[in-house]
Amino acid sequence: QVQPVESGGGLVQAGDSLRLSCTDSKRTGDIYAMGWFRQAPGKEREFVASISRFGDSTFYSDSVKGRFTISRDNNKNMVYLDMNGLKVEDTAVYFCVAGGSSVSIKTVPMYWGQGTQVTVSS
Repeated sequence: QVQPVESGGGLVQAGDSLRLSCTDSKRTGDIYAMGWFRQAPGKEREFVASISRFGDSTFYSDSVKGRFTISRDNNKNMVYLDMNGLKVEDTAVYFCVAGGSSVSIKTVPMYWGQGTQVTVSS
């Protein structure tokens, strides 16, 4: 089974950009649909973005559409979340997830990473 591991979180100012990365630490070679969730303090985890196994399909939550871009490089075993125009309300722990499809992963991810903190200051 895959084990997602995130990197790239940090402290930025509103309006800045940040890239999160995710890889399969077990290097299984299996290709899953991948995605990102986030959890802000005092709130439930919410879907952010997903990408199909070969990158031909992507989905975004309304709150990040037009600002965030999910992409993947299967040759490098990497998934990315490019976040532009960051807002204070984007502050959260961001989790990389793996699942069966870019649609099903929005509600029932199969595997979760440990998360990386993104803090956006005003």
